[in-house]
Amino acid sequence: MSKSTQRIKTIAKKEVVEFVRDWRTIVAIIIIPILMFPVLFIVFPILLESEAAELDNKIVNIEIQSNEFPDYLINSFDENYTQLTIINKTFDESLSLPLDDLDKVRNMEIDAILRLNYSEEIWYYSIIHLSTSESSTEAKARIITSLIAFENNITELRIIDGGLEVDSTLDPLRWDGDTNKADVATEGEQAGLILSLFIPLVLAIWTFSSAIQPSIDMTAGERERGTLEALLGLPCTRNELLLGKWLGVATITGVGVLLQIVGLLFAIGYLASSDFIGVPALSIEAIVLIIVSIMLFAIMVVALELALAMRSHSVKEAGSILGPAIILIIFPALFTQVINLDGIESFWFSIPVINVLLALRELLLDRVIIEHIVIWFTSSVLYASLAAYYAARQFKREDIVTTLS
Repeated sequence: MSKSTQRIKTIAKKEVVEFVRDWRTIVAIIIIPILMFPVLFIVFPILLESEAAELDNKIVNIEIQSNEFPDYLINSFDENYTQLTIINKTFDESLSLPLDDLDKVRNMEIDAILRLNYSEEIWYYSIIHLSTSESSTEAKARIITSLIAFENNITELRIIDGGLEVDSTLDPLRWDGDTNKADVATEGEQAGLILSLFIPLVLAIWTFSSAIQPSIDMTAGERERGTLEALLGLPCTRNELLLGKWLGVATITGVGVLLQIVGLLFAIGYLASSDFIGVPALSIEAIVLIIVSIMLFAIMVVALELALAMRSHSVKEAGSILGPAIILIIFPALFTQVINLDGIESFWFSIPVINVLLALRELLLDRVIIEHIVIWFTSSVLYASLAAYYAARQFKREDIVTTLS
């Protein structure tokens, strides 16, 4: 091992050890990445299911105002979870005007009001509700369900009265066979499609955000503490110092991303066992290229963040620059999710950030397209080299030896 390599490793080791001494750092780079996906994909769906079950069992108060009350409409409501109040009423104005019932609904004395007016063989209806109330929204949903059943009943009766057969009249176009068997995509490909819609976004944002704090601490933080001057006095070149700090930040960021992937795989395994989502079927080439694309993206991001932080004179200034800079990742990441990969133009794979995210989306679908690979790999190497060159320029500035202390 050369002396230069040894010095780079020593600097990187020193930076990592200093950064992880704080227990809050351990939480940020270990606990949060491991728990994020399991919480998102396991706990969150369970919570939603629990909330939905609670709403289904909630007793709501519904008032029905009408000039006629067919039995099959009243019977369509579940008596166990719905309290009905029936009022015989004739309407001269629009059914949608709350009028005297405004305060009754707003004060939540009644969750929702169903108004019906039967005229010339047509049922006119309106639902007075409060959209900002969960109880009122649930009451409206139950009313709509009952009205659909009521309408189907009326339709069937009129079809029978007309001498027609109900099923063939209401359902003249039918699928023949199993819809799942008609889809030629495998379960692995379907799982890859689902994962490709959010994994690139999460990985990009996490890689950028997890590198912010160590980048600031190892540059502007050292300037502010006055330790950078001593570090520059060591028998090492500025490039060795940059590489050592880059390796330190990349190590911390890489551990965070790796643990995040572990949490993701655990969540996917849990979802696969619950038949919610399967495991994507990826070739060895696709897996290797996914790792390469993430590494190139990390090189570019870490180098850019180190350069921007080194230009700052204080931790506060560095934070004010790098914090909002995450928008440079979020906007392209969100934009990438809506791009159609079928017949996509090749130039998209040369745009910074977008190229790597599109590459991840394609590779998660196990699409290994040589033309696209050459473009995003070449452009990513170029952008990473430019970011590294820019960072090297910042580390060679003479004013970095001055501190604010």
